[in-house]
Amino acid sequence: MTRHKCSSSRTVGGLEPGLETFAGFFERWLQEQERDLQDLIRVAKSDSESTQSVAELVNRVMGHYSNYYRVKSESSKHNACEMLTPAWRSHLEDAFLWIGGWRPSMAFHLLYSKSGLQLEAGLTELLAGLSTGDLGDLSARQLARVDELHRHTVREEKELTEKMAAHQETVADSSMVQLSHVVTELMHGGDSGNGTESVDQRVNSALVSKEEGLEQILGKADDLRLKTLKKVVDILSPIQAVHFLIAAAELHLRVHEWGRKKDAQAKESTKPTKIC
Repeated sequence: MTRHKCSSSRTVGGLEPGLETFAGFFERWLQEQERDLQDLIRVAKSDSESTQSVAELVNRVMGHYSNYYRVKSESSKHNACEMLTPAWRSHLEDAFLWIGGWRPSMAFHLLYSKSGLQLEAGLTELLAGLSTGDLGDLSARQLARVDELHRHTVREEKELTEKMAAHQETVADSSMVQLSHVVTELMHGGDSGNGTESVDQRVNSALVSKEEGLEQILGKADDLRLKTLKKVVDILSPIQAVHFLIAAAELHLRVHEWGRKKDAQAKESTKPTKIC
């Protein structure tokens, strides 16, 4: 497969140029997640849903997450740099990104936060020996499994962080330093002939290898994100999974909206004042 330099003009999901961009897919993904959120909320508030129908909804939502990462993986093959610096996310979201997405260990902080809130809300029922059925009613066995998965995920996360740091340092390896010097010399010498073309090929080749490394690390990070999400959901009962997926969707959608709003406000404030 031919690799390309980082640019913003690549295609997504193996589609031909002009048919699709990941930014367009991401906007549809947000709409799909909003629809999923409404279905999850409806089920969470209903007392008439069967366990089977709840499980089917959870499976459907998880299928949407799997498809999201499948398309993202295909997109990364065309342009890993763009996927690591996504223009379709707000600056607020950018500030909290870890290797092109959410940090996998955040899934546990989300679970603990929502569990604590629901535990507090349902404390009266729990003290009376009644089950709330939500995340405030996690069993000791569930908590032990979550803790074990959390520790394992943090170890994998640390390994990828170190791998990314090591790869980032290669931008200053001897070959890159030498190439940057050669290009500077050609620029100052005014060479626009075959020498420049040969160096351009060397530069392209060096950048391709860097992007291939980024693609591999991004792929591993996304695999860990999806794997962590699936394993957390597997630990929960179907209705508990519904509450967890509600919290995940709400957090993602609302932070995206807040970030977009802040970006729009910042852009508006930098506009020059018109003088009559």
